[in-house]
Amino acid sequence: MKMALTIALLMLAAGCATPSGNGATPRSAETIRYETAPCFGACPVYAVTLSPDGTARFEGKRFTVATGEHAFTVTPDQLADFRRRLAPYRPAGGERRIAPGEADCGPAMTDQPSVSVSWQGGGAPPVSLSLYYGCAAPALKAMKAALRAAPDALPIAMMIGRR
Repeated sequence: MKMALTIALLMLAAGCATPSGNGATPRSAETIRYETAPCFGACPVYAVTLSPDGTARFEGKRFTVATGEHAFTVTPDQLADFRRRLAPYRPAGGERRIAPGEADCGPAMTDQPSVSVSWQGGGAPPVSLSLYYGCAAPALKAMKAALRAAPDALPIAMMIGRR
């Protein structure tokens, strides 16, 4: 009787499993790289790489409190929050570039910083977004604010310093 009950419970549990071979890449299996670029002035220039397992690396390049490479970890909640903040702006595929001369940019101010975000891994081709903050198209306002604020989800404020 116990054996029959055990088998029945295992079969029931197996029926709840979802197939993994559907061709979709789980976003949680991707590595994300967030990288800022210089401006004309003292804008922090750094890169953060986050692995799906929570291991992370900060690379301070210019105008950051911490320079060089620094390993740290993020909690599952911090990683999920960071992904959530970036998700609305993640291109469906390939590369999206918003910079002077591109249709999405509109008029552009000079000497502003930029940010690049890339998602890769999980068996899918890499996807990336590059945004020049000097692009003044009104449709970019929410995107620029979200991309600037995304690092606030991570424990790196002390490494960046004043932004």
